[in-house]
Amino acid sequence: MPWLAVPFEVNLHRHLSDIYHVNRIPSCISLGSDGISVEEDMIGLIEDFGAEAFPFTRERFDELRSIDDAKRQGGKLQQLLAHEGRNYVLSGDTRKIFVSELVGKTIGLYFGAHWCPPSRAFTTQLIQNYNEIITTNDGCFEIILVSTDRDLKEFNTNLSNMPWLAIPYEDRTRQDLCRIFNIKGIPALVIIGQDGKIIRTDGKAMISLYGAKAFPFTESRITEIEATLKEEGDALPRQVKDIKHQHALKLDMAKAYVCDCCNGQGKFWAFSCDVCDYDLHPACVEEACSDCLMKVRDINLTA
Repeated sequence: MPWLAVPFEVNLHRHLSDIYHVNRIPSCISLGSDGISVEEDMIGLIEDFGAEAFPFTRERFDELRSIDDAKRQGGKLQQLLAHEGRNYVLSGDTRKIFVSELVGKTIGLYFGAHWCPPSRAFTTQLIQNYNEIITTNDGCFEIILVSTDRDLKEFNTNLSNMPWLAIPYEDRTRQDLCRIFNIKGIPALVIIGQDGKIIRTDGKAMISLYGAKAFPFTESRITEIEATLKEEGDALPRQVKDIKHQHALKLDMAKAYVCDCCNGQGKFWAFSCDVCDYDLHPACVEEACSDCLMKVRDINLTA
């Protein structure tokens, strides 16, 4: 350690622990110039803010929180993603992309790690939807990885499998963004609008529910999708009896499934069996009633 120490003596240790109410380790008590302890969690402040937490007072903590709030709500992408010593993010092949080039795009901040199985699974899903979004929306969307990998090697492996950008691993901005957006678990996807202001913190759920259709992830777009889905569902029968299956099939809203008739991926509306694991695309239903059959086949809701 580069600092000082009191002599090792059991009674002194006990005495100091009693004075400053130390009941766990590690503990770090900050004393002001008057020798009076500052009533802030010094370890928590250092973990959250690093050296910027000095002098570890309530006033400094409130100031740092105000800075966080300004970055989260201020609509200035460069203040959020860059700082005086770095004005770029990295591509998968380690090229430097200036943050200024991202201004005006919808941005997804992807919090994930290679060591986390749910992150790896969601990455696969996100790549598919990312490619669809940038193809159909003229490149006006970008994702930036905010890595919580355990080391640089793991980070490089993670980024090499992704088609988007990343905050450099050695940069503390990764930890800052986790704190600013109160990220408690991964994977997580925060969406920032073209004006630089936060749109939503539940981007992962939107991708899982609606896929690329959710872009640009605004409330109005989600409302539009849900209204369209309701209209499509209202046009379908509540229950059918398919000639390929012995049980009645009920109309169901499913995030994702595999059709047992065509083996194709399905999403949103399905006809499902309550008795066994059997799902059909609405277009794959073969009812004995020709009128119902035509009604179902007119609506193609396959993914």
